Amino acid sequence: MTKVCVIFGAGEYYGSPDASLIPSDAYIVAADGGLDHTRALGIAPDVVVGDFDSLEGARPSADTSTRTVVLPPLKDDPDMLSALKIGWTAGCREFRIWGGLGGRVDHTLSNIQLMALLAQHGASGYLFGDGTVVTAICDGKLEFAAHPVPEAGRMVSVFSLSDVSLDVNEPGLKYELEHGTLTNTVVQGVSNEFRDNVRAAISVEKGTLIVTFPAEVALPSVNRNHDFSGSIGELDTEVSALLVR
Repeated sequence: MTKVCVIFGAGEYYGSPDASLIPSDAYIVAADGGLDHTRALGIAPDVVVGDFDSLEGARPSADTSTRTVVLPPLKDDPDMLSALKIGWTAGCREFRIWGGLGGRVDHTLSNIQLMALLAQHGASGYLFGDGTVVTAICDGKLEFAAHPVPEAGRMVSVFSLSDVSLDVNEPGLKYELEHGTLTNTVVQGVSNEFRDNVRAAISVEKGTLIVTFPAEVALPSVNRNHDFSGSIGELDTEVSALLVR
């Protein structure tokens, strides 16, 4: 069974996280200002990481059992990527993230790109916010269980993060794309819908897709077309070498 890492970031929360999506044995990481949220929720993180520029409360104390990783402000990796790397090193390959959407649009875009980074290394990441989940799939398939759909419907959208995504299929959705080709400048996959009590899937033979779906829908099962190798990189705690001194 895949070990789950739950990350609390400093972005918008849109209410309290769904407790059922936080397994009792999850590896918990608070990314910078995400520590404010874990404190408010009464959740004790396993690790706190960041340069603490977005933390409103007290900095973590050295006399607790929580591991604290202090990053320099002038760094290459954003706090969220550092949190993902910590979870990856702990053996996690599924990441559920709150506080990664909303707020600054550049942070939102960055975090969506990080979902693609995970997918391209055989892991799964889910960003929760404002009634929506954002994930990515690379060379594989997301399968959604049949579920009741409100009369008004809720949107599921598919975008190609790759320059080109080949053999894209969306069986079970209202608009059933078959063997389609999507590019990162084509928005053909936006505003699709689940069908009432019908199983659905979103697959891509070659390429990386960003998928958004309603938060009330159960997380999909993930099947990949091949094995993935490599890691998302080592934790970087140094000042950026790109700075001009």
